[in-house]
Amino acid sequence: MPATYEDQQLFIAGREAASAAGRRMDVIDPSTGTVLTTAPLGDAADIDAAVVAARRAFDEGPWPRMSGRDRARILHRVADLIRERADELVEIESRDVGKPVTLARHVDVETAAQQYEYCSALAQTLDGSVRDTPIPALAYTRREPLGVVGAITPFNFPLILSSTKIAAALAAGNTVVHKPADDTPLSALFMARLLVDAGAPEGVLNVVTGTGPEAGDALLRHPGVDKIAFTGSTAVGRRAASVAGEHLKPVTMELGGNGAHLVFADADLESAVGAVIKAFVFNTGQFCMAGPRLLVAAEVHDAVVEVLRQAVPGVPLGDPRDPATVIGPMAGDQHRKKVEEYVALARQEGGRIFTGGGRPELTGDLAGGFYVEPTVITGLPADSRVVNEEVFGPVLTVQSFADEAEAVALANSTAYGLAAGLHTRDLARAHRVAGRLDAGIVWVNDWAMLDPAVPFGGVKQSGFGREYGPEALEAYTKTRSVVISLPTPPQEES
Repeated sequence: MPATYEDQQLFIAGREAASAAGRRMDVIDPSTGTVLTTAPLGDAADIDAAVVAARRAFDEGPWPRMSGRDRARILHRVADLIRERADELVEIESRDVGKPVTLARHVDVETAAQQYEYCSALAQTLDGSVRDTPIPALAYTRREPLGVVGAITPFNFPLILSSTKIAAALAAGNTVVHKPADDTPLSALFMARLLVDAGAPEGVLNVVTGTGPEAGDALLRHPGVDKIAFTGSTAVGRRAASVAGEHLKPVTMELGGNGAHLVFADADLESAVGAVIKAFVFNTGQFCMAGPRLLVAAEVHDAVVEVLRQAVPGVPLGDPRDPATVIGPMAGDQHRKKVEEYVALARQEGGRIFTGGGRPELTGDLAGGFYVEPTVITGLPADSRVVNEEVFGPVLTVQSFADEAEAVALANSTAYGLAAGLHTRDLARAHRVAGRLDAGIVWVNDWAMLDPAVPFGGVKQSGFGREYGPEALEAYTKTRSVVISLPTPPQEES
């Protein structure tokens, strides 16, 4: 076993620490189904120790009192170290999550580096403003950090989604306690050590691994936490927001999605089909901004489905350590079983499995991995559960529409509103439809075009608040107003 995976510990106050209860949990390699290592099973006592360390670092340490420029230098050094140690991070994400190494290198690792770079620039922009008022005073505002941020992240993009929250929170001068997903804790622990190497003071970032019901709930409820940043399923997010609300903690909620992908008859069909495949197999479909609902103009429906039937089985699936692999395993056996249950439900609801629908035949160590075939389903009614719920796997449902109005109505018919996309050569239609889709981000003639400068987040049951872009720092700062009396001097006698 590589040394990187041995003797995992919590990270509190700038150093590794054993969990208070001494309990451990297995970390599974989803490509083989075997135990990769163990990590601490943290609980409320460990969360308390981490929050105390973060509070001390905020109240007494240099981090929130540094200039934005000084914080920026450290955050930029984090980006440099991510790239310098990319091989290690690629290996960790591939073995911990099952990510194909090519995806991990060019998407996960590079995106994390770019996020720290971008936030290092934002750290230098936390300016207030002078307000013109009729009162005899100088009135101005200050943007200040909130304090201790509790970050809770899911299993599908451990490195990216933790960096999204941590980089922005730190840029604003906060300190952080991070609770990563229990399935995929390894890159979080790696990054905690890397931030110290970059020069972050002790206690600025603390990591407690463990389960949501224990460590996660304790973080939500802790009175020393000033803000919660959460990414996860809508069901868990509802509960997290409710618990945080009991304690009047501000929250950012990036929740589930079920994106609609619209293909109009005038689209470049070759380009559109490529984007459609990418949108539902990317990260093995474990992507909140995936496009699992394909809506196709009736006149090109059969042609598009036939191309998908021929193309989808040829997408390389298998060993995530093979650079040619596009589709790896699901991150856990429970996630694979959930996908299989939805495929079985689709058959019950009258759907036709055009391709996929089972487990691929793999040999050797991979035979024990959590793989599922990419699946295309047609013929489901609009009220189908498979259409309306978040499957969170490589499953694509296909429906047809008669005109633009029906396309928009179908796209907006679910409870989710995170991402959507459309393909057309008609520029007016592109703008018109993009403005009518209930989604936080809309892509035109491609899918998953993301950059740290472009904010994303959900509407409806996909959450609230925005990450990325300068909007991200708004969620990690508070505004203080200062009003200084400037009484009018008495007039001098002539």
